[in-house]
Amino acid sequence: MAGAAVLAAFGSPPVQVTVHEGTSMSVAASPDGRALAVDLQGSIWTLSATGGQATRITDVFNDARQPSWSPDGKWIAFQGFRDGVYHIWAVAPDASGQHALTSGPHDDREPAWSHDGSRVAFSSDRGDARSYGIWVLETKTGALTRVTDGAADSFMPSWSPDDAELAFISTRGGGQSVWAVKLAGGAERRITEGVRADAPSWGPRGEIVYHATDSASSRYESAGRRLTGSENVFAFRAAWSAPGEITYVSDGKIRARSLTGSVARTIEFSATLQVTPARYRRRTRDFDSRVPRRVLGIVHPAISPDGATVAFSALGDIYLMPVGGSPKNITKSRFFDTDPAWSPDGSQLAYASDRGGDLLDLWIHDLRTGGERRLTKLPTSAMSPAWSPDGRRIAFLDVDGIWRRANVSVVDVATGQVTRIHESLFGPGVPTWSPDGKRVAIAMLQPYSARFREGTNQILSMSSTGDPAGDAWFSPVPQLSIDSRVGAGPAWSPDGTKMAVIYAGLLVVVPVSPAGAPVGPPRTISTEMAHEPSWTADSKHVLYQSMDKLRLVDTETGLVRDVPVNLTYTPGIPTGRLLVHAGLLVDGKRARARPDMDVLVVDNRIRSVQPHRDALHQGVRVVDASGLTVMPGLIEFHSHLQPDFGEAHFRSWLAWGVTTVRSPGGTPYEAAEDRETSDAALRPGPRVYATGYLMEWQRTYYKMAVAVSTPAHLEMELQRARILEHDLIKSYVRMPDLQQRRIVEFAHGIGIPAASHEVYPAALSGIDGTEHTTGTSRRGYSPKLGTLQRNYADVTELFAGSRMTLTPTLALGGVTTRLMIANDPALRTDARFTLYPPWLSAMATGAPPPAGSPVPVAPPGGTAVQLSGSVVPGSQMLMDIFRKGARIVAGTDTPSAANLHAELMAYVAAGMTPFEALQTATVNPAESLRLDAGSVEAGKLADLVIVEGNPLESISATQRVRRVIANGRLYDMEALIKGTAP
Repeated sequence: MAGAAVLAAFGSPPVQVTVHEGTSMSVAASPDGRALAVDLQGSIWTLSATGGQATRITDVFNDARQPSWSPDGKWIAFQGFRDGVYHIWAVAPDASGQHALTSGPHDDREPAWSHDGSRVAFSSDRGDARSYGIWVLETKTGALTRVTDGAADSFMPSWSPDDAELAFISTRGGGQSVWAVKLAGGAERRITEGVRADAPSWGPRGEIVYHATDSASSRYESAGRRLTGSENVFAFRAAWSAPGEITYVSDGKIRARSLTGSVARTIEFSATLQVTPARYRRRTRDFDSRVPRRVLGIVHPAISPDGATVAFSALGDIYLMPVGGSPKNITKSRFFDTDPAWSPDGSQLAYASDRGGDLLDLWIHDLRTGGERRLTKLPTSAMSPAWSPDGRRIAFLDVDGIWRRANVSVVDVATGQVTRIHESLFGPGVPTWSPDGKRVAIAMLQPYSARFREGTNQILSMSSTGDPAGDAWFSPVPQLSIDSRVGAGPAWSPDGTKMAVIYAGLLVVVPVSPAGAPVGPPRTISTEMAHEPSWTADSKHVLYQSMDKLRLVDTETGLVRDVPVNLTYTPGIPTGRLLVHAGLLVDGKRARARPDMDVLVVDNRIRSVQPHRDALHQGVRVVDASGLTVMPGLIEFHSHLQPDFGEAHFRSWLAWGVTTVRSPGGTPYEAAEDRETSDAALRPGPRVYATGYLMEWQRTYYKMAVAVSTPAHLEMELQRARILEHDLIKSYVRMPDLQQRRIVEFAHGIGIPAASHEVYPAALSGIDGTEHTTGTSRRGYSPKLGTLQRNYADVTELFAGSRMTLTPTLALGGVTTRLMIANDPALRTDARFTLYPPWLSAMATGAPPPAGSPVPVAPPGGTAVQLSGSVVPGSQMLMDIFRKGARIVAGTDTPSAANLHAELMAYVAAGMTPFEALQTATVNPAESLRLDAGSVEAGKLADLVIVEGNPLESISATQRVRRVIANGRLYDMEALIKGTAP
């Protein structure tokens, strides 16, 4: 569906955007040298070799990249992602005959046509080697042959002039170097040394041009000789427009040059794309009604062994509910209690809680006596308990929080002795035991290669005593991912004969051996969406969540019955009158501060803002900020809430002046629980806007993502987002463009925004916003930033035309709290850092972690960078888009509220005024959320921060928080830090 046919799918004509530059664009020259093919923003375009208007020849939903002409000029091969996997495709230069050359569940990339036209070489993660290799396709027969071994990742192939060899990039020997392999016999040789190399291109005279990069240069070389000057050359294969002459892309421009060292010639071009600004009726949250609301955030429901009672967490506490009865809160407190698990005899309940005043530990509740016993005391959080069949041990996740890594450990119930049975894993699932107690199984990520991080969720079985030789992987359905590592199993039946897992949104039972190996085909036993399966002791019944219901199914007869949950909460809206006397008022709307102002708060809203008068202070509670500055509460637009941090994490947001947090990715029911706990004001914390899973497609990475496997599965996930009243939907890295468009349509249909990492065709689909200037891309390179972290005018113009919101998250490029400490060393000992786990506090301050704590690691993107004298990665893109009038909203993609202040400092260093930077964390995100906050004016929600200094003069003043008013409630700093705030 190319050209104008695309427009009919959107109902109204999109806005036209004409661009003259391409970011991360590659180019290929036709065999006769008269035409070029480029991959601009996910489509293949053709144009004259002399430049001019480009014509799109593939549709906008194919994510078509890296074109290669057939030697007869009749076809252009490319890698396309239309069906959610990269395959090799071909299309005629006149846009006809588009067809796939490869198929299957594996990614195929970077096609290169042989000179005789009979073969196409490409890289792929096919086979069992779990690495990328170079493969050759016979175009007439479809036969496939791997020509490199699986010892390392090999990719980006290029044919020798006689088609006898292939040059390619390989990680063998360390780093990335150019290698070559003879197709006859498989002999390999290394071509480059001492430089990071990419994209070799074998010329007609036998020379190999390759891309080379270091921290300051992105260039082409041949045999160690530099071919390009100060240009920012993109890391794709050079095209041979004639012997001794290459065409390539640098600085967003198509260029040609001779290898003899002449000056490059720019080939000017233009291309017209369409964008669709988001226009729909937005749903708004009700922060004024005190009418009780139904609880949707039912987390980790578990059926008792006798099938008579359900345990679950909700609103931060543990509940017990007789089947057919009413829930009873058994841990009611200000602490965070979660993850209930039944003992095999049903007499005890293990759960995770921070009631000990530290991180989360395992506790045991005796159902006969009501007694509580602390079982663990670790320097990390203990979560997801699971009892051994004999009731003597509990397996759990020892979560250190570093990008959701965890160890699998076992604790002796009688002695409290902890044994680690598996070292650090990335986001493992909940443990489950074999019937003999010898093995523990979890859902775990199994990547396809080391080159790309995504893979499928499969079953990892391990020895319960910690024998490292005991690991075994099982894939009940080869190449199909268990939906998620949270809530999708496996759950081993007590008799050990089967496991319950969730595939494609449905409850499936897999027959297994005593060791956990599948011994028969899976059997689907639900016709409705399922989540969080748990077994009764008879191994015949499974309790599961389905949307907003609990269901109990007989796995032998298929009979299903409802288990109603009648639980409500009342919004915690304060009452009373509060007057704040501000020495200076920064209202978020004006670029100047107003002196000596009074802000009257009634209940949870600002009633009036006016010059100070003593008479206004009569009969109200007065907050004296006459020597301080009052400003709007800050809004963190991108942080993923982590339950392993406990309730102190929520207090930490307020302590740093953050009164609203947007979490664009979590797990479905925990997201609802976070929102409801906040709305009910059950413990101090910010207002929460959140969604459930990151919406992935077939492959996944994060624990908080779901591997959507079919369009029908996607529809179920979307309906769950609607029913659980999520505030947004996040389309993630491997969601195909067509399905992403469906996500946008659905989200807008229920009045909520959609977001992604993408620029195009997301902008055509009407998406609301893009996360990150840097950040993950399924392509292995960014369509937003080219090499050397530089962006170009196509990205800027697309943002300007579509009015998409950008959340830069410069923290991913290294902007962290350490920058603040360099500016103000006294922050190193700031008591607010004690609200974080020791490893996170150490990462933030640069101090050594306490003994026994995990060693902190730098975030993706490297260590913190200095603001003065250097350019923060992504800051150029931020400012280019900002100057075009697009909305910028501040977020960090980190769990540390302190990093938001460093983010604002980076915006000022990039070129914003302090006022403009402050608006990215106040007015702008409030408008994006349709939230009555973000500014200090009558009628707005009472979110106020009292700081020392004037943030309009120095943005660092935002970090010097003295008191906070969140939704009309006043919090003192000392009470927030000590946990005594009401």
